[in-house]
Amino acid sequence: MQGNYRALWLSDAMFDECLEVIDQRQLPFVYDTKYLTNTQEVVNAIKNMTVRGAGVIGSVAAFGIYIAAIEVDGDYEALCEKAVLIRESRPTAVNLMWAVDTMMEHLEGSDDVIEDARAFAIELNDKEAQESKKIAEFGCDIIEDILKKSGKTKINILTHCNAGWLAVIDEGTALAPIYEAKRRGIDVHVWVDETRPRNQGASLTAWELSQSGIDYTIIADNTGGHLMQHGMVDMVIVGADRVSANGDAANKIGTYLKALSAYDNGVPFYVALPMSTFDFEIDEGLKEIPIEQRSADEVVFIKGIDAEGIVREVRITPQDSKALNYGFDVTPARLITGLITNRGVCKADFDEIKEKLRG
Repeated sequence: MQGNYRALWLSDAMFDECLEVIDQRQLPFVYDTKYLTNTQEVVNAIKNMTVRGAGVIGSVAAFGIYIAAIEVDGDYEALCEKAVLIRESRPTAVNLMWAVDTMMEHLEGSDDVIEDARAFAIELNDKEAQESKKIAEFGCDIIEDILKKSGKTKINILTHCNAGWLAVIDEGTALAPIYEAKRRGIDVHVWVDETRPRNQGASLTAWELSQSGIDYTIIADNTGGHLMQHGMVDMVIVGADRVSANGDAANKIGTYLKALSAYDNGVPFYVALPMSTFDFEIDEGLKEIPIEQRSADEVVFIKGIDAEGIVREVRITPQDSKALNYGFDVTPARLITGLITNRGVCKADFDEIKEKLRG
C-alpha cells in the first residue's frame, strides 16, 4: 500500500507531493478526482463530502497533517494551528479526531516534522487497511454460519448508507465481509437502502457492488421492515461513525429504524468497525455522541442524471418549505447483535467491550 489506497493516494502531480482523492460527490455518474494541496482544501473536502465515511475521513485527516506540515515548512507550533482546523471540520466521526490527535502526538518533538508526518500517515493508514481485511474475515465467518443454519443456498444481507472501500480503506467495514463472501464463493445478495437525503446507498454502495460483480437490489429506505417481516432479510450489517464504550453506535440517519425492525423480526443486526471508531471517552452514546445537522438543501434538492445524460440538481419540495437534516442517529446497544471489529466479534456490552477490545 505505502500511501496508495483505493479511495485516496499520494500524488506527485502538483509541485509538491499532495493527496489525491476520489470525488465521491460525482459518483456514480462521473469518476473524478481532486488534489488536496493545502490545509483549507483538506478541510473543505471533509466538510463538503468530497470524501466521506468515518474511516476515509480519518485517513484524509492523517494525510492532511502531512500536507499541512509541508505548508508550514515543518514548524510544529504552526502545524498545531492547522491541526485544529482539520480536527474541527466535522463533529460526529471520531476517526477524524483520533487521526489528528494520533498524528500530532507522534510528531511532538520530531526532528523532521515533514518526513515523520509522511511516514506516520502511511503507517497509520496501512494499519487501517489491514484491520479492514480482518473485519472482512471475522464478518464473513458470521455470514457462513448464518447461511449454514438457515439451510439456504443464498444469503440476503441488508445494509444502510455506504461502508465499503469508499468509506474505510481498503475493504470497508459493512461491505468488507460481503466482498470476502464473494471471494469464498458464497452466493450473496445485498439489499441496498437508498439512504436519503444524500443517497449514499443508491449512489456509492450500488456503484461499489456493481464494480465487484455482487448481486444487489436498491430499495427505498422504508422498505427494509417489510422485507424483514416476510423473511427476505437474513442479516443486517452497517458501519459506524462513532461507537461509545457501552456499545451504542452512531451511523447514518435511518440506521436506528432498521435496528428496530431487525429486533422485532429476529433478524441479526451487526455493526462493523475498526478500533479507531470507538470513543472510550463516551460511556453512553445516546446521550453524549454529538449529532451533526447538515444543510437543509440536502433534503430540499436531489441530484440525478436526466434523459439526455446531463447531471442536474432539482428541487423536490415547495419553494417555502422548511427542512431538518440530522446526519446521523444512534442505535442503542440493546438492539445490536454484535460488533464486528478487527480484533474479533464482541457483544455491544460495556463489560465485554472492556474485556475483549480495550486491552
